[in-house]
Amino acid sequence: MNRKKHNRTSDSLGEALKRRKVIACERCHSHKIKCSGGQPCAKCRVVGCADECRYPARDRQIKVSESYLEQILAENRRLKEQSCSSANTPEADQGERSTDPERSRSAEATPDEGNTSVRNPLIGDRAWFHAYDPSAPPIFVGEAACTAFATRFRQFLTGSSTATAHIRRTQYVKEEIIAAANSGEIRWPSVQQARLLVKIALQQISCIYHVLLRKSTMEKLEEIYRTEDFECTVNQCKFFALFAFGEAYSMRSEPSSGSRVPGTSYFARSLSLVQVLPERTSITHLETLLLLSLFSYYLNRRHSAYVLIGSAMRLGLCIGLNHNIPESQCIDPVERQHRVRIWWTIYIFDRMWASKMGLPSQILDDDIHLDMPSSISPSHIYEEQFSDAEYIQANIKLARIVGDTTAQVYSRRKYNETFLQRVQKLLKALKNWVDTLPEQLRLNVNEPELNRKHITSIHLAFNQCVILTTRPTLLHLLKLNDARENGVDTDPRENISQPVLTLGEACIHAARHSHSLILTKWINGLLPVFGYFHAHYLFSSCVVLAMSSFVPIGSPADLGAFETGLEVLSSMSENGNLAASEFYHHLKQVKSCLDRYRAERQPDDSRRRPPPVPTAGIDATFTSAPLAPSSATVTSADPTSGSILAPVQGFTNPGYRFTQPSLSSGLSSGHIQGQGQGPPLAACELTGGFTTAMAFLEPTMQDFLAQSDLDLGLLHPVEAFMNDEENLYSGHEFS
Repeated sequence: MNRKKHNRTSDSLGEALKRRKVIACERCHSHKIKCSGGQPCAKCRVVGCADECRYPARDRQIKVSESYLEQILAENRRLKEQSCSSANTPEADQGERSTDPERSRSAEATPDEGNTSVRNPLIGDRAWFHAYDPSAPPIFVGEAACTAFATRFRQFLTGSSTATAHIRRTQYVKEEIIAAANSGEIRWPSVQQARLLVKIALQQISCIYHVLLRKSTMEKLEEIYRTEDFECTVNQCKFFALFAFGEAYSMRSEPSSGSRVPGTSYFARSLSLVQVLPERTSITHLETLLLLSLFSYYLNRRHSAYVLIGSAMRLGLCIGLNHNIPESQCIDPVERQHRVRIWWTIYIFDRMWASKMGLPSQILDDDIHLDMPSSISPSHIYEEQFSDAEYIQANIKLARIVGDTTAQVYSRRKYNETFLQRVQKLLKALKNWVDTLPEQLRLNVNEPELNRKHITSIHLAFNQCVILTTRPTLLHLLKLNDARENGVDTDPRENISQPVLTLGEACIHAARHSHSLILTKWINGLLPVFGYFHAHYLFSSCVVLAMSSFVPIGSPADLGAFETGLEVLSSMSENGNLAASEFYHHLKQVKSCLDRYRAERQPDDSRRRPPPVPTAGIDATFTSAPLAPSSATVTSADPTSGSILAPVQGFTNPGYRFTQPSLSSGLSSGHIQGQGQGPPLAACELTGGFTTAMAFLEPTMQDFLAQSDLDLGLLHPVEAFMNDEENLYSGHEFS
């Protein structure tokens, strides 16, 4: 009997040991990182979850005591009971939490940072709202918005998230101004003026976005004036929206409408006539919604633009634009291709508009079953009606990456991948985008002033996507560097992982490139006076360049580029650009915080700041513009002063040829090399400054993209993002 009992005990223990086959603990296995084994493993000891380190049944046999197995089972039963109790009695759980603050704080102080399926490690669980008016609902502030990021940067500089509030957006055309602009008599212009306004609109818009058929639109305009059919509401909405663009690109102001933006009266009339809820929409109606949504950005009415494109999206779904239509039901190849491109323009606007406000996209890619834009035969008909199909395809692919970036970096969705794994996937997609870009869509880096509008536009959008993907890491690096400088005086790179430095460098490179492209257009007089997007891209790059002047992978010369951008936005604002007025106000507040931040740390800056910029590091190529002070002035400038490159007297080339030291080169941080020296990046930079792919040319970036998911793992433990009170965006204290 005793022998049988002993055999049964041995069998049960043997089965338990067989079940206990271990390769990695649960935490390491779920995040696909190498586990050292042991109880607890080395990873769990570092991040502070040693008590929760558990090993699932796998394939390798190990020897454990029977008491240990019983302890595991008892712990499992206890956790199940606790989970059931918590789920069934939330009130009791809240009471326990409130009566035992020490226990609550202890639980919050040691979160499982590897549990990426719980929440986004970048931002807290609660959305960001800002109350502007006690009588109105608080305004939601999306973390992906550039203005929100500027506020987070200012909160870092001031050291307070409560005392540094988000800046209210007031520089936009309000409803009462639109109503007043629509109250007067708004007539069709003369036929000669109508032709000019529509041709200007087509020239400026259709090269970037497909919103209508070029030849068919001009033919319809001639028909309207020939037949004097001015009463058709559908045609009036469409052409008045086109007249609004024509005036915005050809006039300086429109004081009679009460708005600073020309074309507001035509826009207001079109907006008042367009049907918001048609039971059966038409392609012409969708064209009008696209035009009105785009022009809303010229009035700095971003919410209106988002709602209008949302209406176009829903109406497009109602008529099945997201599906291929049988050829038997739409024989005309021009109409078929127009239908395809209208949908994809709606898609591009949806993704781009959402990213600028940190709002979700309105359709999943899995719900789209439509071919990509293509060319049609004969070629002369295609060229009369459409723009380059490859350009639109590139725009669509980039918009898809932008939508993924907003969702995977800034949303509160739950993901199984770590933050770095998600960023790596996004950067791989961006690298593939730029590597596969057709030759006719690449920038002319030898003569940047010859780049056509649509080429520059898509490259600026690409750089903005790189910035959007990497700038949270740059802000995190800035916080780490500041924390170290306020503590022991050691190498700022120590204990900061290579991926964080690599992502920060990519962000800075993209910002410098955008800054260079926009200032080239500004100096050559090619920036649209009332456009939104150049002001937005310039603002985004300036915020990053201001941060770059404080991190070891940046340069103090970037602060001069920041102030140059500030002057450009100021000039655009004085000319009536509403978006530039908003962004200029934000940058002025950033500069004020920068000045205070530098003044508070000035006694210690001599040992913390990088050395001054050598004269060999600056290559001013904008000889057609007045130059800033001489190189000698730059060299002798105090690195702690408010300005390194003078922004008022003239513009220096923002693509100045200084090459960042490779992270593996062993050079001191902040050292700037002359032409023909340094890492491989210098050889890839041609005359005119930067290349679009430069963010991906660094060996460290190539190493980062080449790593497998198993090797990436988590951020360095020192850089692990904390709980809701100490996450990347709201935390300013370092323990």
